[in-house]
Amino acid sequence: MKVLVILAISLMGVSVAQRRLVPQGFQQIDEGEDQKPQGTNDVPQQEDRSHHRELTTPIPILRFDKEQGNDGSYKALWETGNNIVAHEEGFLKTLGPDPDEEGSVLAAQVQQGSYSYTAPDGQLIKVDYIADEKGFHPIGDHLPTPPPVSPEVQKGLDLIFAGIKAQQEADEREKPQEQQQNPNLIEPEYNNGQYRQ
Repeated sequence: MKVLVILAISLMGVSVAQRRLVPQGFQQIDEGEDQKPQGTNDVPQQEDRSHHRELTTPIPILRFDKEQGNDGSYKALWETGNNIVAHEEGFLKTLGPDPDEEGSVLAAQVQQGSYSYTAPDGQLIKVDYIADEKGFHPIGDHLPTPPPVSPEVQKGLDLIFAGIKAQQEADEREKPQEQQQNPNLIEPEYNNGQYRQ
C-alpha cells in the first residue's frame, strides 16, 4: 500500500513539473495537435519553418573547376544559378626562417581572387581581394573608404617624417666621426641576453 502511495505522489510530481516546463503563452495540448502560441501570431513554429524549407528552390552550381598543386598552390572557379561568380588562386609564400624551430621555414598561404553577386536592390556587387599574412584586403566600389587627409594634417605628417629622416641622417653622419675619434669603440653584440664586446 505504501508503495502505491509513493508511486502516485511521484507521478503527480512529474506531471506538475512537466506543466511548468511549457513556455509561457503556450497551451498544454495533446500529442498530435499543433502547438500554437496564445495571442501572438509572429512567433514562427518549427513545423512552419520546415514547410518553408521544402518550398525553397535549390540554387544549382553551374560551374566548379579546381586545380590543386603539390606545392600548396591552387586555382578555383565557381558559378551558381543565381549569378554568383567567384574565382580564387592561392599559393604558399615563404616568409623566412622560423625563429622557434631551427632549420625550418615560415610560410603563409596567400589567396587572391574576386567574387560578384547581385544585391537585393539589384546592384551588381564585385569584390577583388587578397588575403595574406597581413590580413584580408578587399577592394570594391560599394565598400566604404576613409575620407581624404586634410591639407593641414598632411602638412603635419610631412613635417614629422622629415624630422625623422633628418634625425636618421644625422645619426649616420655622427657614427663614423665617433669611430674615428675612438678607434677602440666596438659596437656591442647582443648574444643570448648577454652583451659582448
